[in-house]
Amino acid sequence: MKYIYGPVPSWRLGRSLGVDLISGEKICTFDCNYCQLGKTVRHIIKRGIFVPTSEIVKELESLPELEIDYITLSGCGEPTLAANLGEVISEIKKRFKAPVAVLTNSSLMHERQVRKELGLADLVVAKLDAPNEELFRIINRPTNGATLSLVVNGIKRFQEEYPGKLALQIMFVPQNKDHAADIAALAKEIKPVEVEVNTPLRPSPVKPLSPEELSKVKELFRPLKVYSVYDVERPETKPMDERETKKRRPVI
Repeated sequence: MKYIYGPVPSWRLGRSLGVDLISGEKICTFDCNYCQLGKTVRHIIKRGIFVPTSEIVKELESLPELEIDYITLSGCGEPTLAANLGEVISEIKKRFKAPVAVLTNSSLMHERQVRKELGLADLVVAKLDAPNEELFRIINRPTNGATLSLVVNGIKRFQEEYPGKLALQIMFVPQNKDHAADIAALAKEIKPVEVEVNTPLRPSPVKPLSPEELSKVKELFRPLKVYSVYDVERPETKPMDERETKKRRPVI
């Protein structure tokens, strides 16, 4: 399998079968300082086809029977950069009963076509790591053309239109932990179905927050439904191909 990997034990998605629409080198609109996949190789904002839909379908149809909770579009970069995102979601839904999730850094959600394609998924998990432009540039290190205002407005617009479940995932690192109250205020404006409070527990150049620190951060998001990465156990699962899975998830 070149484009499908896992199942991966996910702290919010259970047994997650990954679909990588970027594949190979890391292609992203961000170069987040905490990213487990290392530095972004191609720092772009224009959508394109990186893996033909036919190749994804071929692998989907060759899969053995697997115990999975979600089929998740994530992988080696930002999945909304793939111009065939919606097409691939539709092909997955023709073949599987498991719900489809997309993990996005939210950078392209201001585009109507991206929102339309994301709307085909059952769950969209959108990233929001900063409450102001300065921190956004320090933590997420976006490519030219990406701004925090576009990110926030895109998430809000999507939430207004989307019939499925929108979750926010926030990565807390030393640089933004003292701004948690401001991020929580933004989250309360967006009104997601849940907030996933995260910190880098996989290998990362950035130090994670302690369980005590993240617990204090978590309380700021109430009364929203909020979960901490320290609160939830990952299910046990065996990937089909451990080497390919570790390319996209260094620790499994």
